[in-house]
Formats: sequence, structure tokens, C-alpha cells
Amino acid sequence: MIPPYGGRLVSLLVPDTAVAELKAYATQLPSLQLSERSMCDLELLATGAFSPVDGFMGRHDYQRVLDEMRLANGHLFPIPVTLPIDNTDGVHLEADVALRSPKNDLLAILTVEEIYAWDQNDIADKVFKTRDLRHPLVVEMRRWGPLNIAGQLKVLRLPARYDFKDLRLTPVEVRARIENTGHPNVVAFQTRNPLHRVHEELTKRATEKIDGTLLLHPSVGMTRPGDVDHYTRVRTYKALAENYYDPDRVVLSLLPLAMRMAGPREGLWHALIRRNYGANYFIVGRDHASPGVDSTGKPFYGPYDAQELLQQHQRELGVTMLPFNELLYLPDEDRYEEVDRIPSGVRTAAISGTQVRDEYLNQGKSLPPWFTRPETAEILAETYPPRHRQGGCVWFTGLSGSGKSTTAEALTVLLLEHGRQVTLLDGDVVRTHLSKGLGFSKDDRDTNIRRIGFVAGEIARHGGMAVCAAISPYRATRNEVRQMVGADRFVEVFVDTPLEECERRDAKGMYAMARRGEISGWTGIDDPYEAPGYPEIVLDTVHHSAEDNARRIIAYLLQCGFVRGAPAAATLEAAAAGTSSPTGVT
Repeated sequence: MIPPYGGRLVSLLVPDTAVAELKAYATQLPSLQLSERSMCDLELLATGAFSPVDGFMGRHDYQRVLDEMRLANGHLFPIPVTLPIDNTDGVHLEADVALRSPKNDLLAILTVEEIYAWDQNDIADKVFKTRDLRHPLVVEMRRWGPLNIAGQLKVLRLPARYDFKDLRLTPVEVRARIENTGHPNVVAFQTRNPLHRVHEELTKRATEKIDGTLLLHPSVGMTRPGDVDHYTRVRTYKALAENYYDPDRVVLSLLPLAMRMAGPREGLWHALIRRNYGANYFIVGRDHASPGVDSTGKPFYGPYDAQELLQQHQRELGVTMLPFNELLYLPDEDRYEEVDRIPSGVRTAAISGTQVRDEYLNQGKSLPPWFTRPETAEILAETYPPRHRQGGCVWFTGLSGSGKSTTAEALTVLLLEHGRQVTLLDGDVVRTHLSKGLGFSKDDRDTNIRRIGFVAGEIARHGGMAVCAAISPYRATRNEVRQMVGADRFVEVFVDTPLEECERRDAKGMYAMARRGEISGWTGIDDPYEAPGYPEIVLDTVHHSAEDNARRIIAYLLQCGFVRGAPAAATLEAAAAGTSSPTGVT
């Protein structure tokens, strides 16, 4: 079997005999609570999945990874793995700090050897190749602390994981299982989607081609917001591995990786990680590790960028790239075949991922057996109800007095009329309850919006409709909320009312007081409002009533599938307004 990258598997776990003493020592130390992303990174550092990296990166490793995709010692490594902190309270050079989970479980002790500043734009430009706030990591980085710390790690325990424990295998354990199969060649495969027949066919062909073992290795850490949850995905993987693969040719294991959605760099990183688990081949498909499209609707990365980058480095890395060739189903022959091997005129069939979601799952229709195994179809049907029973969020943003709350109230009533369960989260009401005590600084405003976004995301995740009306003045924070909820169920509504009109409507005289300098930090006067660049809907409240605008939103939601049986009046209004597709409504 291929050795780990760098020659050995890193292990940062302390011996069992030392755990009790270190636990007692840690009670005397200042603590840092890790984010979910940092916990995933810690776990993979501890078990050697990131070998030869042996800790959160110091300044020299970090900078060379950004600039050259290499560690300071010259080894390939395309993604920075760092531990950001907000401030240095309790953190001192050459001193120890306890690393804990968000639930305060002790995980590790870090001896701080470096504290250094990092630059968001530098990472955005070099790793992600974009500063577009629709990229989930570009917007997430804005919440990370401005400093990174690094030093020797002593890991006392891995983060607690209660699901699929028999499949949560370390690199050492995966390698042992692969050895038992008796096939030294190993091809690794991951997808963020459920496994369908085309994936099954592809992986079986790849396994046969190398005369080896398939490492079916889905990422179950953090993936793209809105992806199929890993519980559903793993259930489909288990069903297929147990019923449709040769048990001597497949090893199913879960990878607790917090993905960066960095496209080509991430593809190279995934291959490196799989070498540490024993794979010397890696399947890379179209748009590997892509977050989708940017604010203008263009893909962040080219469809084959990841394949091309891995091909450039595969000899040095020791992992051969196997391209995910497009396969089509031949109905007359009941088999799949590569596109370039199908004679012209032969009847073919295919279903895209968009069609799976929009034409089958969202419509409550069963996927055809030629496309997916019945076990997978049943699991997906259980997990994903029709679109009109799925959750979503309508997010109103605009100046104070623009008409957000009035339109949101009208929309709430219409959604209830259409049989949806709705929760209205109005900015003023939220500040009375959920955000009581917060002020109006930028940090407090962002905190308030994130709280609303978190609640909206939970409502949507459980099948309800969240209608949110808050000024939410900052574009980056609104994009964070879009990621929390899931881009495919987030509808941003820009209530584009001119400032002069908002001032005219202001019965309380708040704008006038802000103009006179009697109050400060008033959005639109002495604090900026960043209008959305590409909202789903733009409303005019000067020439259209709140009810008219609410019915226009209902027509949009009808086209998206979030509601059904829209009243004729709404349909006629949509036609009159020229609304003909569920994107780009203005």
C-alpha cells in the first residue's frame, strides 16, 4: 500500500496513561472554545489525515501555502489549516491553553509558539480566487478572529461523534481494512450528493480498471450550506455498499472534513488526504468542490479546473487522478456508457442534479429505477418532501420606513391562506426579545441579524416558512444568513424605497433627529446601507401597495414551488408584472 504523504502518519493523540494528569492540569489553564470548523481540523490533524502537517499552521507554513501551495519544508499542501482567535485574552507566547468544544469538553492542550495576523483578502484572492460574498468561505471568514495561533498540540480526545460510529475510521483503521481486502491499489471517491446508479457504475468501473479496492469516503464535516445532510447521504451509501458492491472490493468510511469549497485547490487537497488513508487513485468529477455560482450567476470555477490542477501534481503527490467521465443510460440496452463511446442516433437518458431536485423530489415523484436504486429512492423520499412542504425564508431588507414590516405582515397572511406554517420575525420585535440588550454598533447589528438568521434557518430546516423584516444594512451579513438558511431556499427581497420617501413617512421623527445630530448611527444618514447587488426580488412601495407587493412575492414563491394553488388574482398580477421565471425578478 502507498505510504502516507511525507512518509509517516502524524499522531497527536497522547497515550491513555497521560490523559488523567493532563485533564487535571488543564483545569488551571485559560480556555479557547473551538468552532465546528476548527474541531474538524483538530480531529484530522490528530489522526494524521493532514500528514505531514502536525499542527495548526504557523506563519511560514501559512504564507507559503497561500503563495505556492507548499509547506515551509517544500511538501505540497494547497489549503491553509489555521486556528483563528478574536483576541489574545488569556493567550500568551510559550504558555499553554486548553482547547475545548462549544459544549466545553476538553479536547487538547496547545503550547502557544506563534501569534500572527492574517489577511482575509489574501486568502480570498489566492485560495478561493474571489472576494464575492456569495462564496460561503469568503463570507464566513469575516467572522473569524484577526489573529492565528500555532504551537505544539497534545490531543486528549477526539470530538464526540454519536452517529455511524462503526464507520468513523481513522487513517490507521482504514488502512487496516484495506489491507484485509488484499488489493494494494485503492481508488477513493467522494460526493456531496446521494449515490445514484451513475456513481455506482463509475466507481465499479474505476475499481475494475485498477484491479483494486474502492474507498467510499464521503465528507461528513462541513460541506456547502444547503447540501443534502450527511445522515441521509450515509444511509444511501450504506444501503448500496451492503447490497450492490463486492464486500471484498469496498471500504466505506466517513471523513470529518470541514470543506473549504475551494475548487481546484480543494481537489488537490482531497487527493492528498486520501493518500494518507491509503488511496493511490482518486476520482475527480466536474466542478469538484465548487460552491456553485457567484453573485452574477457565473460559476466560481471552471468545470475541469480541479482535474487539471491534480494532473499537474499527481506524479509528485503519488495519487493518480481518474476523471469522472460523463455516463449516459442506454434504455434499449439497460446499461450505462461513456458519452464519447455512444454511436450517434442511439437513444440515451440522463437526469441532472437540478432535475432530481426540481422535477422529482420537489414534486413528490419517485426517481426511476434506472437512475437510482430503490433503497436510495426510498431514503430520499422520506427525507425530502415535495417543495411545497419544504421550509424557506423570505428576507426583507431596506431602510427604516421603507415598508418592510407592512409588506411582511401581508405576505404572512397570504402564506397562511396557502396552507403554509409561517413565523414572522420582525426586526423591532426581535430586538425586544431575542436581541434585548444589544446596541447599534456594527458588531451588535451583525449579531442581531445573525440571530434572526439562525432562527430562520432552524424554522426552514424543520419545514416552516420564515418571513424576516429587518434593515440588515450590511451586504456581507445578509450573505452569511443566506448560507445559514441555504441558498436554494433563501429569497432576498429588497424594499427599494428612496431615502426621501422614508423620511417623509417617519412619524416618530427619527430621521429628523439624525439629521440634527441628536442621535447617531442612523442607517441612511450617518451609517451606511449597502443595497443588495443581486436580490431575488426588488419592490417599489411608492407606486405599489403592500398587498400588491405581497401578492407578487406569492407569485414568485408559486413558481419556485414553495406554495401551490395560488389564487387567480396573484397569477394575473404576476403576468401583468412580467414575472415569468423564478430568477431575476425585478
